[in-house]
Amino acid sequence: MVELASIDGLIDTTADARLAAIVDSSFDAIISKDLNSVITSWNGGAQRMFGYTAEEAVGQSVLMLIPDHLKDEEADIIGRVRNGELVASYETIRRRKDGGIITVSLTVSPIRNATGEIIGASKIARDITATKESERRIRLLLREVNHRVKNQFAVILSMVRETIKRSTDPGEFEELIRSRIMALSRSHDLLVNSEWAGASLFDLIQEQLKPFSHEEQVSLSGPLLTLQPNAVQNLGMAFHELGTNSSKYGALASDTGRLEITWQIATGVSGKREIHLVWDETMPVHEGDRPGGRQDESTRKGFGTVVLQRVAPQSLNGSAVLERSPGHVSWSLTAPLESIIVPQLGAEMPAAESPFGP
Repeated sequence: MVELASIDGLIDTTADARLAAIVDSSFDAIISKDLNSVITSWNGGAQRMFGYTAEEAVGQSVLMLIPDHLKDEEADIIGRVRNGELVASYETIRRRKDGGIITVSLTVSPIRNATGEIIGASKIARDITATKESERRIRLLLREVNHRVKNQFAVILSMVRETIKRSTDPGEFEELIRSRIMALSRSHDLLVNSEWAGASLFDLIQEQLKPFSHEEQVSLSGPLLTLQPNAVQNLGMAFHELGTNSSKYGALASDTGRLEITWQIATGVSGKREIHLVWDETMPVHEGDRPGGRQDESTRKGFGTVVLQRVAPQSLNGSAVLERSPGHVSWSLTAPLESIIVPQLGAEMPAAESPFGP
């Protein structure tokens, strides 16, 4: 007959073995230490997280994991453990064997002996570095979205003001402002799809020319470039105004017109790299194209000229030339490459303002 004490001992041994297995297989770092902050146990999760083996860690001060400016944190923890307190989860940083810094969620609780005396503390640390980085990126994205939304509001208000100045009736105003806001929306969609990282120049041109069809009459040529959000917005407006005018009076108004958009990177007189972009369209010459005849949209309304000659080039720290002659329209833009392509991460974003002036 097996004695009851033997059964109890067997149960305790089995339970201890299961607990040890759980601790050792945990992805969290589970560490125990005495009241002098000396490490007494070290599981596999701790080795993976901090880089020290159990042989290297046990017997060493837990302070080896704590950055110098947080050393006082350990004294506070030990003081609370001595009082029997359970230290609820809090976020802090710890140092790995290789010197790298990680962010951890830490929980500390007292360890008692058989008589109930507190003899140390157990610590469970979870690596939340990736989570914190995700949170940082979300905050950064929200700030970017907030900045861009404010900028969009400023642009839309300016567009309304400038469009109403040049409209002859409410119906015309509604048509013009709707098409311009939709153009902004197309640029906005490209930015949203890339999480505001930018958009390719090729995609931007294609999106802005979609409403006008005649894709077979359009050719695009140039290196792959990822535009920064400011360039996407302002070049998007320029391409919309050029496309609108072309669909009514230019190359895209007939089946025989031709539109070529080219861009290249070159070194400017200042020694800095620049982008040279050219919108060049040719179309049949009509009676209305002669002096005193039909005028194009940008000349008749003036808004397109404002965008092409002032808003777009100034927003990109560049310059532009708009030329018109019977059967031909050309818009050329020169701007520093650093004002066009995606900037380095962490660059400051300019304050939102109206590109059309006060």
